Amino acid sequence: MKKLIYLDNAATTKTAPEVMEAMIPYFTEYYGNPSSVYDFAGISKKALDESRETIANALHAKENEIYFTAGGSEADNWALKATAEAYAAKGKHIITTKIEHHAILHTGEYLEKLGYEVTYLDVDEFGVVKLDQLKKAIRPDTILISVMFANNEIGTIQPIKEIGEIAHEQGILFHTDAVQAFGQVPIDVDEYHIDMLSASGHKLNGPKGIGFLYIRKGVKIRSFVHGGAQERKRRAGTENVPGIVGLGKAVELAVNTMEERTAKEKELRDYLIDRVLKEVPYTRLNGHRTNRLPNNANFSFQFVEGESLLIMLDMDGICGSSGSACTSGSLDPSHVLLAIGLPHEIAHGSLRLTLSAETTKEDIDFVVESIKKIVTKLRSMSPLYEDFIKQN
Repeated sequence: MKKLIYLDNAATTKTAPEVMEAMIPYFTEYYGNPSSVYDFAGISKKALDESRETIANALHAKENEIYFTAGGSEADNWALKATAEAYAAKGKHIITTKIEHHAILHTGEYLEKLGYEVTYLDVDEFGVVKLDQLKKAIRPDTILISVMFANNEIGTIQPIKEIGEIAHEQGILFHTDAVQAFGQVPIDVDEYHIDMLSASGHKLNGPKGIGFLYIRKGVKIRSFVHGGAQERKRRAGTENVPGIVGLGKAVELAVNTMEERTAKEKELRDYLIDRVLKEVPYTRLNGHRTNRLPNNANFSFQFVEGESLLIMLDMDGICGSSGSACTSGSLDPSHVLLAIGLPHEIAHGSLRLTLSAETTKEDIDFVVESIKKIVTKLRSMSPLYEDFIKQN
């Protein structure tokens, strides 16, 4: 079997061995329902509390501000829908951006059908929110600002602290989708004036099907799932104890290795970007050159169709993406790339590569050579490229 070079860690990550080891006893040995009263169930309850404490410490939050969910999409839905319901008497206006994950965008569309107004902010060519436009968009009836911490496709990190300050000064709740950022960059919810934050386990070497929503104490948010008293009566249903234990362990590992791990990822990311931009003509980097996630590189190759590029990379044992895994079945170009001003034909030729701690320089060298070979081949079959070369 040929070597697998996995560079789609923004879609999902490999569950760390330490995480698996921590989870297994809660499938086989300590399987009690944490809501039960006997001592055996108390073992599960203690494990939940310890994971909650680990996550809270990573955000400089309080333990009772962490609510477990089935993942980032649920946490995003909860933040928007429950806030809209709870604060409807104050107003029905929400502000977000055009480059959010579809868990936010589709929830915004759903709320619009219920009579809420949603303003979708433009971003600049690097995918950064324009703070002056944010300020102008605020109205007396604005109840929530939701801006992702870092973009899942192009990796750009937003000025979250400044956005949080604007929201705080205006008395508006601030939510951030930190699914890509949590575990990759330090986050302090107090310093950034964050009222709600979404995260997901499988983006940081934890298990799938588990995430959390941070809700600042005092935020009047309603229950999202009804039917029980779990999660302090805000999210009913028997807790996913093994998943929560795995999430806690993954967060612990991510925090403890963050500085060294992300420094290595940045070095390899920049090496990858420099080589591709230098050695593959008619290529552009999408997103901010430096103010981006440590492991993210997103390129657009003119005169190349992204799906063909991905298929041929797969034949070389390389896993990449053209954008969000949640829209991989779509034939439409990325809404993120269109929002930063790319024309359809260039947006269609995009490639997202996201590294991990296991990625090596040898991997990057192999990938770059593969990209050069494939792009050359695809362009040789493109009438548009042939015409372009003749004209230039």
